[in-house]
Amino acid sequence: MMYLLHVKMIKFRHIAIEGPIKAGKTKLAKILADRFKGRLILDITDNPYLKDFYEEKEGAAFLAQLVFLVNRYHQQVQLFQRDLFKEIIICDYIFEKDKIYAYQTLTDDELIVYEKIFNILVERIPKPDLVIYLQISNETFIKRVREMGNEIEKNISERYLEDINEAFDYFFFHYKASPLLVIKADNLYLDNEEDVEEIVVQIEQMRRGTQYYVPAKKNRR
Repeated sequence: MMYLLHVKMIKFRHIAIEGPIKAGKTKLAKILADRFKGRLILDITDNPYLKDFYEEKEGAAFLAQLVFLVNRYHQQVQLFQRDLFKEIIICDYIFEKDKIYAYQTLTDDELIVYEKIFNILVERIPKPDLVIYLQISNETFIKRVREMGNEIEKNISERYLEDINEAFDYFFFHYKASPLLVIKADNLYLDNEEDVEEIVVQIEQMRRGTQYYVPAKKNRR
């Protein structure tokens, strides 16, 4: 009964969730897709050049970035073929995230080529009705990657992680393309029903512009 109520009340048909790795975006996307009876769209993380990139092999960063860009483009344009007025879409990324990583990894010459390709593709990408940004501190980010990341992620330098996290903050500080809900996720516990319900309330109360939500610290057993 609760799910039907939320499906009826929600005014956003296309919700995208963003944040650095281990911020909880995929888990939240799955929860909201279930709660709102929506179609779940997950980022394509398979990339044959990713291992070479982390091993700093020459040219691997550019190749890895192009694979991510093209894969995300093909996945996103498929949304145009669906009736967003009849179906709720919950996605665990926005297309522009590709650019955040590109600016951290590519050389100036590579960025010139990348920008030309990106600018052509982005024009065909549907904009979300609502973007949720899970913001976490550098300390929490590094801790989660070290404790929860795979073997490759655990070996990423702290400097690179800090740069990526700060790049996400900078991007969303200037984000204006869609209504934006910024959730301070350091103390967000998605296994806790109260925390999930609070997020649902924040979504239902969203209007235009940017809204901030800081979950209250709770005693956890």
